[in-house]
Amino acid sequence: MAVARANEDYPEEIDDQLTNFDSSVSSVKTMLEKLMSIPRNEQPQKLDPLDQAKLDLMSVYTLNSLFWMYLVTQGVNPREHGIKQELERIRTCMNRVKEITEKKKAARLDKGAAARFLRSALYDPEEKDARRKSASKKKSEGARDTPP
Repeated sequence: MAVARANEDYPEEIDDQLTNFDSSVSSVKTMLEKLMSIPRNEQPQKLDPLDQAKLDLMSVYTLNSLFWMYLVTQGVNPREHGIKQELERIRTCMNRVKEITEKKKAARLDKGAAARFLRSALYDPEEKDARRKSASKKKSEGARDTPP
């Protein structure tokens, strides 16, 4: 590596950072190639709406982040550019999608099961015997009233 570095015009201290940056750019390029290999009109058919929203938000956020980096390389302060507000808007949408995902995973209360648990927990044998007697009394009265 030292032989290859002899002709380069940057300080040795940032060599590791540049190597990491190069590998990150290669990773992004690989992911984008995979994403671009699927025609855009076929992607929604393979994903449910929530996953499609996540994909769209990730794509927009990535493009805007790359534009942020481009502005930095051109000497423009991105904090004073409209890209900052756009990135914040996208983050807000990402948080909404995250909330929706968390709500889907949250436990739900089954009211019928809860009522059965409470009735079982509050079981009163005397009350149950009284209900049985009244039910059997109604059956026997109903049997007398019905003609043969």
